[in-house]
Amino acid sequence: MPTSLHQDICDKIRFSKLYEKYAQSLGNILFYKYGDLLNPADKVQEAFIKLWENCAKITPEAAKSYLYTTANNMMLNEVKHQKVVLKYQQVKPKDYTNESPEFLLRKKEFLKRFERALSALKEEERAAFLLNKVDGKTHKEVADILGITKKVAEHRIYAALNKLKIDIEELNRK
Repeated sequence: MPTSLHQDICDKIRFSKLYEKYAQSLGNILFYKYGDLLNPADKVQEAFIKLWENCAKITPEAAKSYLYTTANNMMLNEVKHQKVVLKYQQVKPKDYTNESPEFLLRKKEFLKRFERALSALKEEERAAFLLNKVDGKTHKEVADILGITKKVAEHRIYAALNKLKIDIEELNRK
């Protein structure tokens, strides 16, 4: 009797029925439990791959439990991995540099000047400029995000760029 059960789960048609029956709900549970950042859809796929690899050992009655346990364990392993990654990202860089103290001071002063010049811009110009230059959005994307035309977005970006250039040149003369 167990042999026929094993053949049932290894059968492609029955396996695809299992997939259709459980994939969506398993993905939803993982999404609700862990969020989207850990790729729950990938873990669902990996759980089904593992089920297929072990289909000879798993009965159809145990398939649902196996899938949910496997996918949950994969998510927990991913959470653990992300904690390790985060820990290493938080490691502080070395305390020394090859840059001279004069250079570091000038760099710090320049950044302060730049921030002041940036804050002096009109809100519309600053938003368009930052979306384009910092976030790397195209003029069309900036226009869509801000709900303006492409021409207006271009005008705001270039106006901000010119004002920043003038402000920074003035500050450098002082």
